[in-house]
Amino acid sequence: MMTHKNASIKQHIRLMALMLLLTGPLYAEVRLPHLISEGMVLQRDQPIRMWGWADPGEKVAVFFDGEQKETNANENGEWEVIYSPRKAGGPFRVQVEGDNILTLEDVYVGDVWACSGQSNMELTMARARPMFPEEFDQAANPSIRYFDVPDAYDFSNAQTDTKGGKWIQVDKEHISQFSAVAYFFAKRLNERYDVPIGLINASVGGSPIQSWIRKEELKRFPEDFAEAEKFSNPDLIKQIEKQDRERIGTWQKTVYQKDKGYARSTAPWYSLDSETEGWEKMEHLTLLPLTDDRAINGVYWFRKEIELDDPNVSERSAKLLMGTMIDSDSTYINGHLVGATGYRYPPRRYEVPAGVLRQGKNVLTIRLISERGQGGFVEEKPYQLEVNGEILDLRKDWYYRLGAQMPALPGQTFVRWKPLGLYNAMMAPIQQFPVKGVIWYQGESNSGEPAAYASQMEALINGWRKAWNRVDLPFLYVQLPNFMEVSTVPQESNWAELREAQRQVAKTVPHTGIAVAIDAGEANDIHPLDKETIGDRLALQAFSVAYGEKDGPFSGPMLQRISVMGEEIELIFNTEGSGLMTTDGGELEGFAVAGEDGEFHWAEAQITGDKVLVSCANVPQPIKVRYAWANNPEKANLANAEGLPASPFEVSVE
Repeated sequence: MMTHKNASIKQHIRLMALMLLLTGPLYAEVRLPHLISEGMVLQRDQPIRMWGWADPGEKVAVFFDGEQKETNANENGEWEVIYSPRKAGGPFRVQVEGDNILTLEDVYVGDVWACSGQSNMELTMARARPMFPEEFDQAANPSIRYFDVPDAYDFSNAQTDTKGGKWIQVDKEHISQFSAVAYFFAKRLNERYDVPIGLINASVGGSPIQSWIRKEELKRFPEDFAEAEKFSNPDLIKQIEKQDRERIGTWQKTVYQKDKGYARSTAPWYSLDSETEGWEKMEHLTLLPLTDDRAINGVYWFRKEIELDDPNVSERSAKLLMGTMIDSDSTYINGHLVGATGYRYPPRRYEVPAGVLRQGKNVLTIRLISERGQGGFVEEKPYQLEVNGEILDLRKDWYYRLGAQMPALPGQTFVRWKPLGLYNAMMAPIQQFPVKGVIWYQGESNSGEPAAYASQMEALINGWRKAWNRVDLPFLYVQLPNFMEVSTVPQESNWAELREAQRQVAKTVPHTGIAVAIDAGEANDIHPLDKETIGDRLALQAFSVAYGEKDGPFSGPMLQRISVMGEEIELIFNTEGSGLMTTDGGELEGFAVAGEDGEFHWAEAQITGDKVLVSCANVPQPIKVRYAWANNPEKANLANAEGLPASPFEVSVE
């Protein structure tokens, strides 16, 4: 029989065990950061660092490439071992032993590139698939690896590990997850140098450059640094996010409640029983009309009838392409929901399952929510139904009706975009990992304040180089592409100003390279699909800046200097190739000049060797010259003989 004393002792032991369980060492077992994992690529020709966490004082042994390294975790539970540089090769096995054993298979040594920026660096191969279907049919390529850093932010501390992530390789199962720019960049490097290529992508759509600048350099920008300090308060973040959720939730709930298309007294407007009597006609899909020059926000319904003759169409599946819409949509065929997208940018590519279509009349219905600004359909996108190899054009003959009018949806506070947050949580952990260089595609979100961009970019580059302890770390980046409507007259342009800031960085910051992209964009899409051109041009810069090649060309013509020859201006270029030419074989265009009044006029220009002579009868004494200075500089056609375009610029006449 157990005595009261024995029972008390056992109870005390159980309590002590529970306390040890709750307050014991944080790491308990050897743990590795997410980047040090199966399938990784380690940087060749540099010391190889492996690190992690364990119990304070715990002995850790690492086995790699026939060599064993031993160490002990420090008082904070941190440990690291350094291996001497290795040549490219693999696959290898890494084994880490402490109180537990971790084994990492399929490890390679090659070149690792950090990739960062906003949505155009994020944009995946899945999104670009319609332009590059052949990339999805190729055999697996285990020598190209990809690690996508999960989105996270932290305004208080620079993190030493990502929130998650794993290494994947190029194969039919995983290629759709790769950043398209990074994939084509890596493909070109792998083909040229025949070494494994690792890609680590830390990008967030919509993010401004301030969110990626290291704390030490952010202090140069007092307003941004003050905002970062402000958001180091987690209670403030919770309060803002709660208010945003409530405000957006209330707006969306009100839209649903007011929507006549869902009124209980009638059939839903997506049903076959609904009629279009009293609906407005839309001759072809475009933006919604303005009322007194003002957009009307809320929910709109669109309907179109489609006649199908195929008696077996009900047995067939189909593909529905509905371009892009502003802002969100729910799309129905014959009363069946076939797709929905929650925001404006993704292309609408919807699968229509068998059994939805029918012979004869079919009804396509779209419920479109316009949150703010002018809603509707983006023109010159594919609007079509593909069934049994036949493509039906859906751009014309629609009817529409306003289901509920709403005030514009209040803007959301995107906390994750605030200064410093993305650097601390997503970039700082990568900088524990040696890399060959960086590729960067960002700037759209800073086009509202282009004057500050050059200094911000210089601060970002210098801070990242210090964090990697590489003053010569190659930093390659994409100049903003062409976007928005073409202007027939010289225009002021924030996008052009930001391109000029990017050009200045390439001139003043060593070991950088700029990929000119003014011919790779789309007028009606801020996310152009031609990421192969972008990736290839970044790779050309890598050949020179990172790999030291001398025989180019690696870029298009770059302006070197300017001189005045009477009423003509002489522009001298570094041709970076086999001489100057126009991309279309026609007259040289895209140049404008201004005099003392600051008003720009189109100028005549002609190529003479490695020079361009510019003149304008309306401006006999020009003081400024611009080339390709527009949001969408369609007229700009200066290139080298290899077809690489010249960078836009603005220059003053001395």
